[in-house]
Amino acid sequence: MNPMSICTSSSSGSSSSSHSTTKAWIVHGIVVGAAVAAAIGARAYLGRSTKFRSRVVGIIPARFASSRFQGKPLVPILGKPMIQRTWERAKLAASLDRVVVATDDEKIAECCRGFGADVIMTSESCRNGTERCNEALQKLDKKYDIVVNIQGDEPLIEPEIIDGVVKALQAAPDAVFSTAVTSLKPEDAFDTNRVKCVVDNCGYAIYFCRGLIPHNKSGKVNPQFPYLLHLGIQSYDSEFLKIYPELQPTPLQLEEDLEQLKVLENGYKMKVIKVDHEAHGVDTPEDVEKIESFMRERNLS
Repeated sequence: MNPMSICTSSSSGSSSSSHSTTKAWIVHGIVVGAAVAAAIGARAYLGRSTKFRSRVVGIIPARFASSRFQGKPLVPILGKPMIQRTWERAKLAASLDRVVVATDDEKIAECCRGFGADVIMTSESCRNGTERCNEALQKLDKKYDIVVNIQGDEPLIEPEIIDGVVKALQAAPDAVFSTAVTSLKPEDAFDTNRVKCVVDNCGYAIYFCRGLIPHNKSGKVNPQFPYLLHLGIQSYDSEFLKIYPELQPTPLQLEEDLEQLKVLENGYKMKVIKVDHEAHGVDTPEDVEKIESFMRERNLS
C-alpha cells in the first residue's frame, strides 16, 4: 500500500477563502440555517482539538432492504454470508479496538450473532451508512475517537486498507474524514456503481462522481490517465460524525447520491490514500458469481 504524500495544512488565507466560497454555494443551493450552525459548531470543536485520535471502532452498517440488491448482507459467498466475510476481514485490522455490526434487521442481527459478531440495533430511519454508524456510536458503552465505516459489500477488503485510512486521519488533524482509492479499470469507467474520485496534490479529496472524472473532450477513456476508483471504506472523527446528521442535504450530494459530497460541500477536509487493491464490491446479484470465481481462482476460502 502506497499512501499519498501528506502535506502540511493550507494557509489560513486559503482556508478562509475556501470557507467563504463553500458557504456562498451552500446558501445559493438551499436554505441551511441549521446546517450552518452545525458546521460552525463542528469547526469550533475541531479548531480546539489537537489530541491524537487513538481509540478506534470499526462499524459495519448493514440493512436488508436495499433497492439494488434485497438482502445483500446475507447472500452466500462460497458458503458464508457476505457480512460474515467482511466481519472476519475487519477483525484482522490492527488499528481497530472493536468491530460491531449496525443493522435495523433482525434476520441480519441473528445471523451475525451466530458467528460471534457484536451487534448494535439501529432504526430504519437512517438514510445512509454514515447515519447508521452515528446511531450505533451513540449506543456503544465506550467512547471512541475514530469511527471506521466498513462497507459490508467488500468481503475481500484488506485489513491493511482499514489500518491505512485510520493512520491517515490520525496524521491529518485538519481533516474530519479519510477514505481510500485504487486504480480504476478501463472497463469500469462508465459504470455508475463504480464511484470515481479526484484529489489535490496534498492527498485531499476534491470531488467524487458516478461519471468518469476527469472527462476529456473526446468523451473517451484516456488509457494514459491514472483514474481513481473510490473504495467504500471511510473513517470519521467521532465528534464530526455526531454533527453530520444535522447537516442538511446538499445539492451535489443529492444529484450524485453520494453521502461523502455533503462533507466536501460544507467545507470540511477529507484525506485520501491510494492503495493497490483488487476491488470486488458486490453491487448487484451478478457480482456474486464474479467474486466467487475470483476466490476459486486464488484458492481463497
